[in-house]
Amino acid sequence: MTMTENQKKIALVASETDIAQEAANILKERYDFVNVEEADIIVALGGDGFILHFIHEIMPHKASIFGMNKGTVGFLLNDFREDGLIERIKASTPITLHPLRMTAWTEDGTKVEALAINEVSLLRQTRQTAKIRIIVDDKIRMEELVCDGIMVATPAGSTAYNLSAHGPIIPMNAEIMAMTPISAFRPRRWKGALLPQISEVTFEVINPDKRPVSAVADTREVRHIVKVCIKQDRSIKINLLFDSHHTLEERILNEQFIN
Repeated sequence: MTMTENQKKIALVASETDIAQEAANILKERYDFVNVEEADIIVALGGDGFILHFIHEIMPHKASIFGMNKGTVGFLLNDFREDGLIERIKASTPITLHPLRMTAWTEDGTKVEALAINEVSLLRQTRQTAKIRIIVDDKIRMEELVCDGIMVATPAGSTAYNLSAHGPIIPMNAEIMAMTPISAFRPRRWKGALLPQISEVTFEVINPDKRPVSAVADTREVRHIVKVCIKQDRSIKINLLFDSHHTLEERILNEQFIN
C-alpha cells in the first residue's frame, strides 16, 4: 500500500529474532516505509525489551511508536496483525511518557547521567546489605534504610520490576511515582511511598566502601555509587500509540485485578 501525501511517514524496525524478521518481511511486501530519521511514526516489532532498548537508542525523537508484539509478554505493544496497519495507526490512542533522569556520582567522583522509562533502582553489589539515606525534595525522609536495594518507578514501569518487588501498580494518569524497597531489613515493615511526579529524590549510600551499591536506569548500570538524584525530565516526550480498545491505561488497570 502506497502512502498518500495526507498520510504520515512511517518507518519499520524489528528485533533480530527470526519471528520478528519474518513479520517485518511480510509488512515490507504490503506497505511502503521510510527511514527512521524521516518518520513521523515508527512501527516496531519485537518484545518489551526490544522496545525499551529502541526507545533509548532514538530518544529524543519526534516520531510516535506503534509497537506490535513479536516477543513474549508485549505489555508495551499491540497485537501483531498484517492487515489494516494504516487504519489501526490512524485510529490509535496516544500515550505520552516522560522519562526519569538519573544523575549518579561514583566513589571516584565521576558524574553519570542516564534516562529511565521504567525505573531507577539501587542494588547492593556484595553479600552485605546496602545502607541508604532517603531524601525527598531536600528533606531527609529516612536516615537509614538497610536493604538489598530501592527503586523509583514510573506508572509505565510500575507493572515491571516494581510489581515484582511488591510495589503498587500506578494508573497512567495518576501523576505519581512509586518508591519501593527491595528486601528491606530495617525498618522491616516499611513498604515504600507514593510521591508526586514533580518530586526530586536523592539516595545517599552510607559506607559505600564497605557496602558498595550500583544504580541502574532501566538497563544502564553505574557501579560504586555514593549518591543518586532522580527527577522526571518533562522536556523529553515519548509518544506510544495503542489500539483504542486496548490502551496502556487499560492494561495497567487490568493488572490490578489479576490474581
